[in-house]
Amino acid sequence: MQVTIPFGDGAIQAELPDDTRRLSNLPSKTLPPVPDLRNAVREALDQPLGSSRIHDLVKPGSQVTIAFDDATVGQFGSIRQVAIEEVLRDLDAAGVDRKNVNMICANALHRKQRPEELMLMLGEELVNSFGDRLFSHDAEDVDNLVHLGQTANGYDVEISRYVMESDLTVYVNASHNRGFAGGWKSVCVGLSTYRSIRHHHHPDGMSMSIHKNRMHEVLDEMGDHLESKLPGSIFKIDSIPSSPMEIGRVFAGSVDECRKASLDVLKDLYPPRRSMSEEKFDVLNYGVPNMSPYSIFSSMNPILTLISSGLGYLGGTVEALGKPGCSVIMVTPCPNQWDHVCHAPYPHAWEHVLPNSRDPYEIEREYSDYYLNHEELLDKYRNAYAFHPVHALLATHPLRRLKHIGQVYVAGIEDPAVARHIGYEPTDTVEAALAMARERHGSDAAIAYIEQPVVPTKLAM
Repeated sequence: MQVTIPFGDGAIQAELPDDTRRLSNLPSKTLPPVPDLRNAVREALDQPLGSSRIHDLVKPGSQVTIAFDDATVGQFGSIRQVAIEEVLRDLDAAGVDRKNVNMICANALHRKQRPEELMLMLGEELVNSFGDRLFSHDAEDVDNLVHLGQTANGYDVEISRYVMESDLTVYVNASHNRGFAGGWKSVCVGLSTYRSIRHHHHPDGMSMSIHKNRMHEVLDEMGDHLESKLPGSIFKIDSIPSSPMEIGRVFAGSVDECRKASLDVLKDLYPPRRSMSEEKFDVLNYGVPNMSPYSIFSSMNPILTLISSGLGYLGGTVEALGKPGCSVIMVTPCPNQWDHVCHAPYPHAWEHVLPNSRDPYEIEREYSDYYLNHEELLDKYRNAYAFHPVHALLATHPLRRLKHIGQVYVAGIEDPAVARHIGYEPTDTVEAALAMARERHGSDAAIAYIEQPVVPTKLAM
């Protein structure tokens, strides 16, 4: 069987055994793009789900916060700009002074966006007209954070002061990645802090499931607690992509109703991964494209390639399709390169954490406090467009899948030492990796090749 496997920015040809099962982790179908995005947003705003319309939620003198997804939510079209422009149109009609409106990029522990990046996301006119009333969230700015206590199950809820002091907060959710985004994740993560985020962003917490999502169960409880403390309202705009540049559906209204409507669409696009095959496999083989939500406006690095994407975003198929002790063959050149500005904490964790432990539970337990208090890396997060120091640890959480995997092979890697640094086995080719895997599992090993999504993550600057 000849297959074309994603490989970095390109692809390579590989020869797999004829009895290899070819499976797809791609959506079963895609939505057609809405014919007129502005009209689709307008219709959603005029017929909100479970909420009054925006102009009924404010009055002259109201304080308003408009928050929007940062660039890690890989929608490269104009949904943020168009949605915000239409929200401002409603606020103008209600007599709200633009000087009473702040716009916040909800980047949480991700890096803040540069002005030129914000212009690509929102357009020059919005960026220039809002000036210093447009800014990125700072999860370390204690003067602009409010702790609202704990939920019934002990989850801390800490949120931006701007949300608490606004009569209305409007959140623009730019896209969905299966069941990962949307809902209360937008506000309760994007405008929050590690003190709150740690309750669901841990090795067993994060989930892309559309059905019974454990992460969103925690976030729903946080959202209920937040709403009980809010003096104002939260209004949501949710969108589901047709492609990385186009939108297929737009919903507006309450957080919960928009989440329900979005999941109803998503469940028809993404069948559960466990339904991909009743058979379980000894060997899983897939390409790791040069893509990550965390490489937008930046580049990949070994942690993003081999752990965050390789075992994380693409690794949901491992437990769904692989037998306990299975072998995983990742196909990637994975250059040993680092963006020391945007990903400042990543090479630090690569050199100082991963040589000591590849157990994500131990990493979280032993190193979180160190990175939460690392003054130099915190300064780079706050002032130099770097990811928060602890984010490098969050990116190692997919190592938990090594409990299910017997061996990871990296086929085609440029520097074998990079793979060995985290206990993976490098090989020159896919065929060589398959031969080694068959030595482990036997010549009759059940092998699957998984087609994984390839999404562009770079915008022209």
